[in-house]
Amino acid sequence: MIRRLFLTSLTVLALALPAVTHAGQTLQRVIDFKTLKVGMTADQPPLNMLSRDKTLMGFDVDLARALANAMRVKLEIKVMPFGDLMTSLDDGTIDLVISGMAITPERSEQAAFVGPYMMSGKSLLTRDSVLAKVSGSEEFNRGDLTLAALKNSTSADFVREAAPEAALIEVDHYDEAVKLILDGDADGMVADMPVCRLSVLRFPERGLVTLDNPLTVEPIGIALNKDDREFFNLVDNYVEAYTRIGVLTKLRKQWLEETSWLAALP
Repeated sequence: MIRRLFLTSLTVLALALPAVTHAGQTLQRVIDFKTLKVGMTADQPPLNMLSRDKTLMGFDVDLARALANAMRVKLEIKVMPFGDLMTSLDDGTIDLVISGMAITPERSEQAAFVGPYMMSGKSLLTRDSVLAKVSGSEEFNRGDLTLAALKNSTSADFVREAAPEAALIEVDHYDEAVKLILDGDADGMVADMPVCRLSVLRFPERGLVTLDNPLTVEPIGIALNKDDREFFNLVDNYVEAYTRIGVLTKLRKQWLEETSWLAALP
């Protein structure tokens, strides 16, 4: 039912919004090739991930499809490590980054951001019952701890700034960090709260726990080339329309509240 309503909303929006008549560099590329290239990691559940049959799924995937549908172009998702996303955006390999990317002052120097399309926050995934009860970063700023975080992420920055005494292991994929915890090679993983909660659900017998409340509050947005104002305005208008007609609310319910999709994971 949610999927049917979602597709109906997209059709109405695509018909209601006018075709593009003015284009900057990125927008012109999308128009000329009739393709929207979106970068994401495919390992940030429930935002973006691979199913058991290697199909891309998740909140970000559906949002990317919605934008391509509204623009009436083909969607091409380029999967890459999180640390490569901004570089790929800068050199034109991709047109958008939709991959659970927090909007920060530093990133805003490199790119423009549409959104936020959702709010998130840092949490801690661990098997340590003491760590699972911390309420502030100062409680895990200890030299005897090893914490994992995604490379070039705000989570890694958070560990360096808030827990400089702890050892930091930067990984390319969340699965690597979870394995480090399960194997006893790391005490915890700092990541966005949805990722931590999902890891607990995926490994119910392994003693994983996460915090009840996030340590930070972070806006998540869509990154674009900051020099293409026309493309920014187009994407911003679509996201605003999705907010008003309830598409984003439906996606949040489907991917952040319901758990039926967990059965499709490896």
